[in-house]
Amino acid sequence: MQSVAIVILGIIGMLLGWFLYSKFIAEKIYRLDPNFTTPAEEFNDGRDFVPTNKIVLWGHHFTSVAGAAPIVGPAIAVYWGWVPAVLWVVFGTIFFAGVHDTGALWASTRHKGKSIGALSQSVIGSRTRSLFMVVIFLVLLMVNAVFGVVIANAFVNQPNSVFPAWMAIVVALIIGQLLRRNFSLIPLCIVGILVLYITVYAGSYIPISLPENLFGLTANANWIIILFIYAAIASLLPVWMLLQPRDFINGMQLLVGLLLLYGAVFLSMPDITAPAFNTQKAIDTPSIIPLLFVTIACGAVSGFHGIVASGTSSKQLAKEPDARFVGYLGAIGEGSLALITIVAVSGVALAATPEEWHEIYSHLGDGSVAAFITGGANLIEKGWGLPVEFSSTILAVMVVLFAGTTMDSGVRLQRYIIQEWGDIYDLQVLKNGSLATFIAVGCCLLLAFGAGGSSGSGGMIIWPLFGSTNQILASLTLLVISVMLIKMHRPAIYTMVPMVFVLVMAFFAGLIKLKEYYLDGNYLLVFLDAIVLIVSVLVMLEAFAVVSKFKRDLANAKILS
Repeated sequence: MQSVAIVILGIIGMLLGWFLYSKFIAEKIYRLDPNFTTPAEEFNDGRDFVPTNKIVLWGHHFTSVAGAAPIVGPAIAVYWGWVPAVLWVVFGTIFFAGVHDTGALWASTRHKGKSIGALSQSVIGSRTRSLFMVVIFLVLLMVNAVFGVVIANAFVNQPNSVFPAWMAIVVALIIGQLLRRNFSLIPLCIVGILVLYITVYAGSYIPISLPENLFGLTANANWIIILFIYAAIASLLPVWMLLQPRDFINGMQLLVGLLLLYGAVFLSMPDITAPAFNTQKAIDTPSIIPLLFVTIACGAVSGFHGIVASGTSSKQLAKEPDARFVGYLGAIGEGSLALITIVAVSGVALAATPEEWHEIYSHLGDGSVAAFITGGANLIEKGWGLPVEFSSTILAVMVVLFAGTTMDSGVRLQRYIIQEWGDIYDLQVLKNGSLATFIAVGCCLLLAFGAGGSSGSGGMIIWPLFGSTNQILASLTLLVISVMLIKMHRPAIYTMVPMVFVLVMAFFAGLIKLKEYYLDGNYLLVFLDAIVLIVSVLVMLEAFAVVSKFKRDLANAKILS
């Protein structure tokens, strides 16, 4: 019964955030203008800049930012107790993520669709731009390399997920062509979802596996190579051909998954067996502050969202007010996924008793995706009566497809960053889309195989840095938005407060990790962590200098007048 109360209170909070707070932010702070000509309209090239229906664009944005992170983070962080996890997800979604994501979309739209790193030059300064883009590239490198490994592992461990995962791409290509020919969106959506779930069912009878040793590489390594070849091709295709319909279908698939999970909670009303605040933690468990706020990133606030918002979504925004629908509602979708994940891994669906739950969650880091799939499948079985095996396949495919869409967008975003470097430094060779994609994919594969050997697992080497780096990036994005607002003589308190909170927590977490990496002798992570921390300090100092100068000039102008 406790789970129903968690769900109801969480949903009410997010709905209030959407109907009240997001409306206030959109109209009074960002002042989204329906008459403003967006980059999608101004630079419409049929490939990257494409004016898009806001519902379709929401599907792209939502599934691109979601990935597996809003499942992994909450499923791990519940170790400290379900109460702090729920509070951070709900309040983080309302006051942090929605403001951040909408603001990044608005800022990029006002700067001709530039990424948040590139546009920081005109807002703060050229040195800030160079520093900012280093952090962005590192985050993208982490996300792409790791999600390639995650999907490859899922294909090896659950061969039943291979067929539906690749068939989703075929379905998306067909829908993209039909939408281009003005077919109605709703019927196509319904048919696409039905076909997707038919392939999920068929996947149970068509397991696909690669040989354990092929070309001298393991199955995992070969899947990683195949996935990056696909991602390279996908990143060069026009967004309407694959990216938009694939993300939209996956977004609808997630809505079905959320309905199944939330409906199961109301139908079965399971009790919570996890502790509200865990007092039986392992001795080596780090402090909840600040680690909770970087463990749950996506689902509360995430710098990666700002990269997507200013990287691909802003180039498809047909009307500026759509930024509220796409950005804030996308954040709510992610928060909803994080909330139901907490319920799935905290209740009797996963562990019948508190003692059994503590056996599953004996250390921080236990549980994660496996706990979500097990708990979620049992929850659906109790609520809807669907077989556990089928429910498990649905949730496993959902995780794979989300990781895949994030990887698709991530490689495209890496290409954008490299091409922007070509524009910034006047290097014509980097402006070539194919070469930029080759460099992006090459960096990911170099990390995967250079650091991880023939297994291709090297992306995991720098993954521990993702939490703090990602949140530092979120705070820097909020900083750029705040400086924009100050220069436009608008209230910046609504972005400054989240910025300061996230920065303090992420910076503190980065220092803790820096010490851990040094004591473990992992000098690669020490080097990368130090770079991120130093860059964040330098960007802050640059921003404060710009704001101080702006206020001095404004005061002098008033005196002279």
